[in-house]
Amino acid sequence: MGRTKTIAALIVAAGRGERAGGSVPKQYAVIAGKSVLAHAIDALASHPAIDAVQVVIGADQDALYRGAIGDRKLPEPVTGGASRRESVMAGLAACDADIVLIHDAARPFLPAAVIDRLLDALKAGEAAVPVLPVADTLARAEGVLGDIVPRAGVVRVQTPQIFRREAILAAHAAWPTDSEATDDAQVARAAGIAVATVAGDIMLEKLTHPGDFAAATARIAPALVSRTGMGFDVHAFADGDRLWLGGIEIPHHRGLAGHSDADVALHALTDALLGAIGDGDIGTHFPPSDPQWRGAASSRFLEHACDLVRAQGGIIDHVDVTIICEAPKVGPHRAPMRARIAQLLGVSETCVSIKATTTEKLGFTGRSEGIAAQAIATIRLPDII
Repeated sequence: MGRTKTIAALIVAAGRGERAGGSVPKQYAVIAGKSVLAHAIDALASHPAIDAVQVVIGADQDALYRGAIGDRKLPEPVTGGASRRESVMAGLAACDADIVLIHDAARPFLPAAVIDRLLDALKAGEAAVPVLPVADTLARAEGVLGDIVPRAGVVRVQTPQIFRREAILAAHAAWPTDSEATDDAQVARAAGIAVATVAGDIMLEKLTHPGDFAAATARIAPALVSRTGMGFDVHAFADGDRLWLGGIEIPHHRGLAGHSDADVALHALTDALLGAIGDGDIGTHFPPSDPQWRGAASSRFLEHACDLVRAQGGIIDHVDVTIICEAPKVGPHRAPMRARIAQLLGVSETCVSIKATTTEKLGFTGRSEGIAAQAIATIRLPDII
């Protein structure tokens, strides 16, 4: 006989993660080629006992969510509330299951063995949580070190936390509306539910501060090797008043000739990324003979190259673009170009360099006949040798 209880995983991803820094909430930051949220989703969705994964997101996070999950097939995300508890309640209302695992998206690396232990513990009760022993000395501190807190019987509580859905729903309904709980186990205990403990895992460390991301990458990343790709492109000036360069539109009395929007900087950078993974060039992926690319935004080409890098488990470390022309002047537009390219690549602006130079009136760029660009991309890929 197979099991008759249905099991859902609820991932709470509605927070803003401000302590972690970065340009996006921490659940949407990228580690080892995919978002923190995607790591958590994949760990839960791949477990054979879990029937569905439901994600709760912030009110203004839909675009970030879509980008983070890629083509994963999931139920529509639920919009969370102003507090974590409100977000959990919204998620529980959307989960049509007998048993639910409630998990923080900021704990992305979930071993299957922890899920197994939680499921075993629930056979004899209504709730269970993973815990780790406290190894460090604990003490009170208010500017100076105070009294030591005994470690005996003290544990660190992790997620996912597993509950019979009706029990945790009732517990949340009974919780005071003017108070916030640290986690769902606290809510359950307040309602008189006995919460069992199982062994947690160091891989479930929560991502909170900027340094946590580097430590997490080191724990999970395979051996990575550095790869460098170069790109070069040229486009002639043509009639028109629309000039796309570095992902932004620049006011100029002439445009650039090309099958797409002729953004010479993004074309060079696309080729640099493709070169770093050894996957042809921009013409291989977007042939100029194909009418569907006529007038296309070059941002699509760069995003495609970026997706190919990440599909191989790659990490984009740095890109450097040099634009060669007499006019227009690049300096006034350097900052927005840098910001746009960083956005397209999903990296920090500190990982993007934009430079400009002239050829001292020599050659076709010196005669103001067109613009050239060269780019270098440095990435890391898993070592398959």
